[in-house]
Amino acid sequence: MMLVEEYLPVAIFAIIALGFAPLAWWASRFFRPERPSEWRNTTYECGSVPIGEAHVQFKFQYYMFGIVFVVFDLVIVFLMLWAVVFSDLTTMGQIWAVVFLGVLLLGVAYALKKEESLWI
Repeated sequence: MMLVEEYLPVAIFAIIALGFAPLAWWASRFFRPERPSEWRNTTYECGSVPIGEAHVQFKFQYYMFGIVFVVFDLVIVFLMLWAVVFSDLTTMGQIWAVVFLGVLLLGVAYALKKEESLWI
């Protein structure tokens, strides 16, 4: 019973957080004005009519750079959390923390190695 009482605010917050995006999407679709026009369907580029193909193909390296950045952000977040409580963790907890960081760093090393091979 005590576990339910401790995690009930977390569960309520999670439900609100997960429900916020769909609710905002639904509200924006429900309350927006519906006035279709030819001007709204055109491509906006500084007031001029686009010439040629408007689609631009991006290189994969840009996406890979973004993924590696997100992985580094995850590593930093977990390092900050574990730096606060690392001394209070049991030996098994410390081992799992190091294993987790090792897996993340292996993923980063693989991504960087893969990106390096794409530049050639």
